[in-house]
Amino acid sequence: MLVFWILFNLFVAAMLALDLGVLNRRSHRVGFREALAWSGVWIALAGAFAVLEFFWHGRAQALQFVTGYVIELSLSVDNLFVFLVIFRYFKVPDKHQHKVLFWGILGALLMRGVFILAGVSLIRRFSWITYAFGALLVYSGLKLLRQGETEIHPEKNPVLRLFRRVFPVTPEYVGGQFFTRRGGLYATPLLVVLLVVETSDIFFAVDSIPAVLAITLNAFIVYTSNVFAILGLRSMYFALAGMMDLFHYLHYGLSVVLIFIGIKMLGSHYVNIPTGWALAIVLSVLGVSIAASLMNPQKQSAE
Repeated sequence: MLVFWILFNLFVAAMLALDLGVLNRRSHRVGFREALAWSGVWIALAGAFAVLEFFWHGRAQALQFVTGYVIELSLSVDNLFVFLVIFRYFKVPDKHQHKVLFWGILGALLMRGVFILAGVSLIRRFSWITYAFGALLVYSGLKLLRQGETEIHPEKNPVLRLFRRVFPVTPEYVGGQFFTRRGGLYATPLLVVLLVVETSDIFFAVDSIPAVLAITLNAFIVYTSNVFAILGLRSMYFALAGMMDLFHYLHYGLSVVLIFIGIKMLGSHYVNIPTGWALAIVLSVLGVSIAASLMNPQKQSAE
């Protein structure tokens, strides 16, 4: 089994090296067509992996991967709203946003790996953790339902406030650099944005990882579904950045998904909901929320 982990992570490392070292060596504004093409590439790669799982381990495990991937991808869409708020708040130039998301996603991959292994280990050792995770998901879903829309206050981020106290930061961006020398080592606002993105992902992981653990405790499937969703998140951000307001009902669908997965987790020892049914329910809820958003466009308020 270890060899599969090694091979998969080598594949991820090769794709990341191709992305940053070859295709995006120079900072540039990612256009809609380019972002859409890369989104299609990552979705196609996830689909190819699902087919590989089908022939490798059978229908059940392939279905678990697809369900986990859909849940992760749908929850990641909500993250895009947060990234948009962060970039607008810090006025990050368009051509540098790709670099921030690249390194932010790289850090997210490392943190998710640790969280997944810890979560699987805890559930297998202490079965009651399943109920704690289920209750957390129901609470998160209800909170998102009441909240109405994603809220974030970058200036209140405790890591950011601590960092600014102990490390000098330049008042302006210095190209695409994270650090610069001005009679000493200074951080740039681009590093500050990266810190906010990284710490925000920790809170996202608290919801998303337990949601996939409700589908399967196979650490490899949980990890790979997370990785494919995260890798496609950057290109999806640039593809959807100009259309965020179209999906104003999506948070209701995401809240229902979280509540459903939480209830599934709470009742896992009493009622077994087949993975196929869970996938169908998740897709139906998301489809209805997206369709409702498109059929009833949000009216723009006058400034």
